[in-house]
Amino acid sequence: MADSGARDAPAQVPDLRADVNRDGSVDVEGTSDSAGENTWTARRGAIVLPNIDDDAKRCPVKDAQGRPLSDAKLAKCNDGSDTKVNGARDAADLARLRTVPLPETTAGSHGTVKAIGADAKKARLFIKRDGRWSLLRPTDRLSAAELRAGVELGVEATDVVRDARKWNGEVKVRFTVTGGGTSRSDDVVLRTAPVLTHHHLQRAQEVLVTKVKGAGSYGRDQRKFVKELAKQVKDAGIDKPLKTFTKYGDPWAQDFVEPAYAGMPGPGGKQHTMRVMIRSAQPDRDAGRELFEKLRGPDVGVVQVGKPTVNEEWTLNSMGNLETIPPYTLNGKSYPAGRIIQGYRADSGSKPAKSMRTFLSSQGVQAPLLLDTSWLAVGHVDEFVQFLPADTERGWRIGVADPAAGVELLRKAKRDGHGAKKMFSVPRGTDVPAPKETIDQVLAKASFHTDNKVAAKRIEANLEILKRETGVTDAEIVRVPGLYTRDSDTSADLSGSRKLRRMGPETLKEFNQLRGADEARGGRGSAGGAGADAAAVRPNSAYVPGAVNGVLLSPTRYLAPKQWGPVIDGRDIFTEAVNSVYAKAGFTTTYIDDWYTYHIGLGEVHCGTNTLRDTRAPWWPTA
Repeated sequence: MADSGARDAPAQVPDLRADVNRDGSVDVEGTSDSAGENTWTARRGAIVLPNIDDDAKRCPVKDAQGRPLSDAKLAKCNDGSDTKVNGARDAADLARLRTVPLPETTAGSHGTVKAIGADAKKARLFIKRDGRWSLLRPTDRLSAAELRAGVELGVEATDVVRDARKWNGEVKVRFTVTGGGTSRSDDVVLRTAPVLTHHHLQRAQEVLVTKVKGAGSYGRDQRKFVKELAKQVKDAGIDKPLKTFTKYGDPWAQDFVEPAYAGMPGPGGKQHTMRVMIRSAQPDRDAGRELFEKLRGPDVGVVQVGKPTVNEEWTLNSMGNLETIPPYTLNGKSYPAGRIIQGYRADSGSKPAKSMRTFLSSQGVQAPLLLDTSWLAVGHVDEFVQFLPADTERGWRIGVADPAAGVELLRKAKRDGHGAKKMFSVPRGTDVPAPKETIDQVLAKASFHTDNKVAAKRIEANLEILKRETGVTDAEIVRVPGLYTRDSDTSADLSGSRKLRRMGPETLKEFNQLRGADEARGGRGSAGGAGADAAAVRPNSAYVPGAVNGVLLSPTRYLAPKQWGPVIDGRDIFTEAVNSVYAKAGFTTTYIDDWYTYHIGLGEVHCGTNTLRDTRAPWWPTA
């Protein structure tokens, strides 16, 4: 009779635990992971990774006939798309759950664990049995022996959060124990880790660049750039060699991808991360395919968002139009992973693709902020603003281009009797003539002064927004000499950096093709459908190569585009001025020549490169 009574005993009270306190382990002996397991806040709650990498390199890039897969099929495959744990690395991507042992569980009792709710399909559960992981279906049962001993489970999110209005990343898991005719349950809530963009307090670990094929002058110049870049990267103490894109010939490596990451607490409380490459919302930009074909793999996933819609300018969707303010706190509100900025055309209302803006804001952490880039030819925020590590309480400063300082450099040179000096010291290119104007000729142009007054005014307006939103003071702003030009006066005798329309049609066509840009768009800087002239009549682009449009290689080393400014007494006056400003901010500045490879194509060294940065710092509040 005693045995029968034991079998008829009601189910024990189940207790499912997750890493609610984010210390990297699941506590089943104490109570540190008990409180708050059914809710989720910024400071407490379990986190699960979107398992979108390809740890076993199983995802194909071609079909059975050897034809390239479509974008949709490329994006469809990842570790979250199958029902297996693909090795030890994939197992590490699972958030752990544990059931508290129920030693008095009677024979005949059983348990189930499953994701519940309308979004249950966004998660997948696995169970560890005999040291091996296997899929745990909603109907699969835990035996009485397993309930007595307690089991270890793993959970993955099968996708990133794309639109928080449809799914905010929440995963609810229910553990049910049935016995003696009764069932009891316990729930835990996890939240899918956000996809976060890098900021400059995260140290560069690897540099990306496109290596253009072809025997033309541009190809030779660009490969020379890549070779020099490799040396600069090594000299900066970055151990990993350059990662090169080679297949599609798109030299704007900053623009077709935004390196990001997702992280959750791992062993020892350290963040366990997965790199996530965000493809630009430019589905006709083939270079984005190489993210799947070349970068996707162990601990590296790729996200592809929807297409642009009406009134969404092609160039605004390039990822050079996305930068990240480093972490800060203002008026009691904290941004531990920093904050995104993007440019938009206030004059026309054109913004980056709604699909991308929705995706970025839906991560719920980096609160994207829009700045007005109407005044720029390309319209990217990296053309005038940057964020620099600093030995200050805040830990960073804002760097901005300073057109007034650039104009003053020329005025001083003229006052000192050097007005007849050539404005640019760049040598003649194979296909493009070197600029010929003198300092006097430049300063005599009313449009030159107008252009730079407009640029200065617009930069200051954006700076006021950044100061208001971050609390940065004037003392925390680094003003870097620079100049801008419209180059829109076809009668002007200025052979400046942006007169692409002065090239012969065949040269321009070749140049656009080598850039990997659609000729109809006129290259990196146009709005689409109007050719190079449309790009040229946009208000402003860098006249002297934009020093702020460079690459932070280390906390003390900055790589800028070679200035090629006026040389007086054997020294480039713009190089000297840029060196001085960055030195005061704690940086050694080195230079790389990008005039014929990027500068005359409406970009600079930053536009032609990208960086993978350190991801160890937790994105969640830790204090």
